[in-house]
Amino acid sequence: MQQHSINSAPAPAPTTTTTAPAPGGRRRRPVTAALVALLAVAGLQTAMTPGAQAADNPYERGPAPTTSSIEAVRGPYAVSQTTVSSLSASGFGGGTIYYPTTTSDGTFGAVAISPGFTGTQSSIAWLGPRLASQGFVVFTIDTITTVDQPDSRGRQLLAALDHLTQRSTVRSRVDSTRLGVMGHSMGGGGSLEAAKSRPSLQAAIPLTGWNTDKTWPELRTPTLIVGADGDTVAPVSSHSEPFYESLPSTLDKAYLELNNASHFTPNTSDTTIAKYSISWLKRFIDNDTRYEQFLCPIPRPSLTIEEYRGNCPHAS
Repeated sequence: MQQHSINSAPAPAPTTTTTAPAPGGRRRRPVTAALVALLAVAGLQTAMTPGAQAADNPYERGPAPTTSSIEAVRGPYAVSQTTVSSLSASGFGGGTIYYPTTTSDGTFGAVAISPGFTGTQSSIAWLGPRLASQGFVVFTIDTITTVDQPDSRGRQLLAALDHLTQRSTVRSRVDSTRLGVMGHSMGGGGSLEAAKSRPSLQAAIPLTGWNTDKTWPELRTPTLIVGADGDTVAPVSSHSEPFYESLPSTLDKAYLELNNASHFTPNTSDTTIAKYSISWLKRFIDNDTRYEQFLCPIPRPSLTIEEYRGNCPHAS
């Protein structure tokens, strides 16, 4: 197993506050009832300040997001990576784990990503460091064979998550209760299969997904469907749109149709895919409502967005 670092923006240094001790030998005065009341009020005011809100959600990671921060090629975390060979993998074909280098922020949520039909992990590799630098452990996988169908890819995504949380060298960095899946093409169809099989998953994102099963009323995992207006392999009219429309109306769900895009757009670095994938994963894997602003109100059509549908505000 090989391990090395990827150049990225350094993680923000933790802030440490030091309190000076009382001068030696000085006798302390009794604390009066009035002083106790004053301290109580001050404590209440402190708890109400924005800086104290992070304590409300222990899963928040990284600074408050901005449009530029989630569109950036690299986020605030420096990233390292380690390889998992096919020989040490069970139930999938091996892969690469990208993870924040720091250990000062505790554990992170994680996502496994499958390539599409005839593809290898190299076709989705750009997502590894890009998502990891925003505060996730990311596992881009190879499948057992490049022609595995979506149901098999779904099982392999789950096997990869099990490896990540139970056997990998970075398992201590992962919160096993905060996991998600992504995939391209048949890997996207596989991400729907994985979410169907394991409802405890916190997020699913099929990218120009392909599957012979068009209806997914069983899903209980918040799902972002990404389609492409120019997709001739998995046209949105017969894949992404019916996938989205079949999801339960009570589910946190969204449909993003990329403008001037093809079936293979997810195979190269794409700011729109990254922006909304990061926001979705942060919102539902990390329960980080700071990212709700990028998902609700519904994003409007633009040079890169043909259409966006969703239910807002999100309930989870």
